[in-house]
Amino acid sequence: MKHLRWRILVTLFLCMGAGMANGSEGVTAGSSALEERLPQDIRQRIGVTHVAGKYHLTDREFLAEGADAIERLGAKVIKLWMMRPERDYPFNSQWSETRSLVEIAQTPGYRALFARPFTTFVLVAYAPGRDEHYWRRGVSEEQRRDEEQAFYDLTKHLLTTYRKTGKTFVLQHWEGDWAIRGSYDASAELDPVAVQGMADWLAARQAGVDRARREVKPDGVRVFHASEVNLVVQAMRDGKPGVTDRVLPKVKLDLVSYSAWDGQGDAETLRKALDFIAAHMREGGAFGRRSVYIGEYGYPENDGGVEKVQQIVTTALDTALEWGCPYVIYWQVYCNEARRQPVTKNDDVRGFWLIKPDGSKAWAWDFLSRRLSEKK
Repeated sequence: MKHLRWRILVTLFLCMGAGMANGSEGVTAGSSALEERLPQDIRQRIGVTHVAGKYHLTDREFLAEGADAIERLGAKVIKLWMMRPERDYPFNSQWSETRSLVEIAQTPGYRALFARPFTTFVLVAYAPGRDEHYWRRGVSEEQRRDEEQAFYDLTKHLLTTYRKTGKTFVLQHWEGDWAIRGSYDASAELDPVAVQGMADWLAARQAGVDRARREVKPDGVRVFHASEVNLVVQAMRDGKPGVTDRVLPKVKLDLVSYSAWDGQGDAETLRKALDFIAAHMREGGAFGRRSVYIGEYGYPENDGGVEKVQQIVTTALDTALEWGCPYVIYWQVYCNEARRQPVTKNDDVRGFWLIKPDGSKAWAWDFLSRRLSEKK
């Protein structure tokens, strides 16, 4: 993953400037039952990501170490990558070779993770064995079938293995506005082939989830599919085409994730961005009009200082919860962007963290801990 370039770009950009469904049915905006269908416990709405941290603090397997920390914090929502675990969770870990999403889900590390008392697992998932963004060149019929089958198989596995557990699994991809461009150039024009290819790819993934939900009636477990957008403000303010206004209207989805680096620091901008995304979704999301969640927000403490972190994180979390986002997911437990390696000191990383390399808790830990103790 190449987070450094795009973090810098969106940081510069910042300075410049939902009824629960069984299957694919949702409730309409304005439904009196909408609030009842959103997660009621705030611990089931606030989440934290764990992926590709550049340091570890124990001899535990790294996937488990990060999950331990998020569990201690009190969050019931965890976001993880489910692609190449040997790359994303390397410390103190030996991963077996896997050839499918189901095989990844069946590894001891993920089985143990899914048995934990988290209520929602947001999984960045791609079928192994191919370029994640092959769809930029268009999607053939064979590729469409393979993509649908991969997500059918994973959804069926989750629906049967975790029935009656009360768990929710959200399957999503990484930031679509970078992926569709094939670069971190926010000014790049969208290729019509890539636009249609992404829509076809998302439709195939959603079709696999839908088919499994039709065949295996959800019984105390839910599986949803989401797309993730990230360059929303420039589409909303400047009319610069992006995934939100060019791809989302082409495909019906359960949810949309907003990686909110371009809108997180200003409450009015963030509310308008969430409205903009919701307005471009096809009807019938899992949470009606509130089918947009924050997939990433945060700020690097070593770049901007703790005061900047306080302003952005407080604004983003409270605005998103007030708007009605079903999930608001902080980036992340251990910083994934190193200035120097090996990481031995706090200033060796940029500071996207809850826990620092020296083991001390960041301000964001205390803030989220307080929020998680509040009642909805």
